[in-house]
Amino acid sequence: MQGRPVAQAAMLAARISGDATVAHSLAFARAVEAALGVEVPARAVWLRALMAELERIANHLGDIGAICNDAAFAFMLAQTSQLRERVLRTADACFGHRLMMDRVIPGGVATDLPERGAGLLLELVAELRKRFPPLVAIYDGKASLQDRTVTTGFVSAELVTRFGAGGHVGRASGRDQDARRSPGYAPYDALNFEVPVLTEGDVNARVWVRIREVEQSLSLIEQIVARLPAISRGLDHPSVPLDSGRGGEGMALVESFRGEILTWVRLDGEGAVTRCHPRDPSWFQWPLLEAAIGGNIVADFPLCNKSFNCSYAGHDL
Repeated sequence: MQGRPVAQAAMLAARISGDATVAHSLAFARAVEAALGVEVPARAVWLRALMAELERIANHLGDIGAICNDAAFAFMLAQTSQLRERVLRTADACFGHRLMMDRVIPGGVATDLPERGAGLLLELVAELRKRFPPLVAIYDGKASLQDRTVTTGFVSAELVTRFGAGGHVGRASGRDQDARRSPGYAPYDALNFEVPVLTEGDVNARVWVRIREVEQSLSLIEQIVARLPAISRGLDHPSVPLDSGRGGEGMALVESFRGEILTWVRLDGEGAVTRCHPRDPSWFQWPLLEAAIGGNIVADFPLCNKSFNCSYAGHDL
């Protein structure tokens, strides 16, 4: 990113870890906006949250199925993959890209919802609320599957606290932290949601945190659609032009589906990036995998690994 204009650097941020492209883009955009003192239009703020929750649901659905698949229960992967595909197709229909890459930009968003977007989103929520609970019941009711996930890959509360692990890794072991709530950022301060926290610290707990977060995200999408600010001509467009004649430093903390992304950026007076540090949550989760696999059979390593689902690319930063 060094020496590149903000717009080009934003595209690099979106590609740090492709499954968290919205979250990394949002962290970079908010850091730039903090550096320049830019106030983002209200509608753009809410559209960003909408994309972030779609991304969270898509990834959690994929992870739940993949964890079950690593326990030789391929049926669950097939079913959750169908649901994940529905989410991605809805994202494409609403924002023009399945992963919503390059849709969150410094100053706002690159695209608005189409006229039928709200209806498509509510249809998606209704379908997931119908099809997801039976799959949860199947997961919870399979004794052979529970035998592979319950007590497997234990990580203690002391370790997640010491390493500052967030996301499903931290919350499954009792660390009650979510950047949307604390320190918090708009529009989540105006939305109602719960942060699921468990204390068992095993693969099963990490699955259940994901399940509960899917349920919370569905509720958040409904709330956002119902309260999405209207566009006021001349006052409230989805994005604002950035003043390239200023410099400064800014930082932002964003809750991705993995946990907290922290991005710090320094801009020169020409609007180019002089330094940037995007920190993926995988930094604080990967070391704990060593603790999780201790005392488990070799065949349970894929279960432990997938229950973390850290980002290789994000960690390489």
